[in-house]
Amino acid sequence: MATFDNQTLRERVYTHLRQEILDNRIAPGALLQEVPLAESLGVSRGPIREALSSLASEGLVTITPRRGAVVTELTKRGFLEAYQLREALEALAVRLAVPRMSNEELDALEGPLEEMLRCSARQDDSGFFEANSAFHEAFVIASRNGKLLEAYRRLIGQMAPYRRPSALLRGSLDRSIAEHRRIVDAARAREGDRAAELVIDHIRVPQRRLEALTEEEFAQENRMRSQPSTPGPAADAESAR
Repeated sequence: MATFDNQTLRERVYTHLRQEILDNRIAPGALLQEVPLAESLGVSRGPIREALSSLASEGLVTITPRRGAVVTELTKRGFLEAYQLREALEALAVRLAVPRMSNEELDALEGPLEEMLRCSARQDDSGFFEANSAFHEAFVIASRNGKLLEAYRRLIGQMAPYRRPSALLRGSLDRSIAEHRRIVDAARAREGDRAAELVIDHIRVPQRRLEALTEEEFAQENRMRSQPSTPGPAADAESAR
């Protein structure tokens, strides 16, 4: 395990742990113990404690008395609420963005679309969702509303560890690409309300499938699809499941 030097130590520990969580190498529900983490990263407990506090402020970690820090694990209800909030934020962003987007910004949407096509062809789910995220965030950035962008990035960060169950809920990647294409076409036609309606329909696809699952079915699918592919730095920490 590589250790960190003293330069920007807190930031480096925070960035490292955050990426481990987002990549599911530290799974939702994992207990993050300060001592094992400090030993595995070769740092004192201070930077670990500060990093966990920052992760908690993002909603990626939940800190509770007597239990400590646990990687936040969404229930079916919590995941559904996240989708509902995402729907509201993105619809607002699109309505604000479309009238003011430059031709260059509209053309730039083709890049993520093309990347989604390439990733779909080679069955690269991770790459697909990276391109998908870039596509949707482009509209939020184009809204020119800093508070909206801040709230959106916080929400997406909390949902990021659930990309695998999201893939199951989304279904066909080809259908998803076609939905994205219709959104771009409406934006190019400067039909902001129409583009927002298409975004809402797009986001409601996984919502409807999520609503059809029981809490137990959601938990089971999440356990199957959220297993870390490689052991992370918290491999010695206890599981909170």
